[in-house]
Formats: sequence, C-alpha cells, structure tokens
Amino acid sequence: MATDSYNRLIEALGADLTPVRRLAPPGLRALSWLTIVGAIALALATVSDVSAMSRRLMAAPDMWLAAIGSLVTAVLATVAAFQLSLPDRKPAWALLPLPAAIFWIGASGIGCLRSWFIPETHAASLGEAEICLTFILGLSVPLSILLILMLRRGCPLRPNLTLVIGGLACASAAATLLNFIHPYDATATDLAVHAFGVATVILANAIFGGWLLTDKNVLTFV
Repeated sequence: MATDSYNRLIEALGADLTPVRRLAPPGLRALSWLTIVGAIALALATVSDVSAMSRRLMAAPDMWLAAIGSLVTAVLATVAAFQLSLPDRKPAWALLPLPAAIFWIGASGIGCLRSWFIPETHAASLGEAEICLTFILGLSVPLSILLILMLRRGCPLRPNLTLVIGGLACASAAATLLNFIHPYDATATDLAVHAFGVATVILANAIFGGWLLTDKNVLTFV
C-alpha cells in the first residue's frame, strides 16, 4: 500500500515535467563560440589588406609573438570559461589562459623597446589610438553578450570568476582581430590603450554580465 502511494506521488510530481535537453560538452560549446570569432576574422580579411598585415607581423618577432599570444589567450580563456560554467568544475580552470596572457603582455611590451619602426607602419596618434580602443570595445560587446548567454546554460557556481575569464576571452579575441586594421607599430601609448580596452572589457563583464548570467527570463542559446 505504501509503495503504491509513493508511486502515485512520484507520478503526480513528474506529470508536468518537461524533458531537459542535454548540455553539449564544454569543449564543443567553446568551439561554437570560437567559430563565430573565426567567421568575423574571415569577414575582416575580405575588406583588409591581408598581405600587408602579414608583412607587418613578420617584420619583427614581437609583433607576431604578440599576435600568437593574444590568439592563444582567446582560445584558452574560452575553454576555461565554458569549463567554469559547469558546477562540478574546479576554479583552477581559471589558470589555464594565464601563461598565454602573460606571454602576450610580455611580447607586446618588448615592441616598445625597439628603436626602429617596422616598414609600412607608424606610431599611432591619439585619434588613431582611440579608433583601436573603439574597435576593441565595440567588438567585445556582441561577443560578450553571446558568450554570456551561452555560459549561463551551465549554471556556474562561481559567476564572477566565470565572467572575468569570459571577459578575457572576448577582449583577447577582439585584440587579435584588431590586427587586420592596425597599421601601427608597437608604442607605449598604443600598448596602454590596448591594455585599457582589455581591462575595461573584463571589468564590464564582471560588473554587468551577472544579470545575463543569472536572469532566467533572458533568451538562452546553446
């Protein structure tokens, strides 16, 4: 008799439940977001001088090392963010992109020590540096919104940490894509502007991203 009562109770509780779609593996979800970044890169490649960009990056080791550093940072930060979005993942995942980020910062700083300018480049003026900042911030906004909407499906237990790493992914991706339209050599002013843009994106994600990450009334994407 007791067993029948329990069975009826379970059936009553489960009567209105809807099936839950299984969450894709974090690596696959990270690849989905990175594919969108890749599509933006292809679009920029169609409207920019790719050969000039290649010559500029290869003209000095600090240029192509910095580009590789920002790219690897974007990839690793994306993977770490999707791992951190799962409640059973350890916070140590946040350390994954840090070596690449340090490498990126170091390579960018070395360029400021050169005493010669790379051919086909010049030092960015204040107005040109503002364009770089606008590009990083402007591109990071849609990338951040999309990333946060994808991260929220995992229900992260450490939303602030997840958002910081997610912000690093967006900022480093935008900084990498900036190379398509950045005919300037590395200078202290240019580096400072880039660093300010990256820091602003990370801080904005941490401050304002919490609403998108926790508000279940917002449309969710896989």
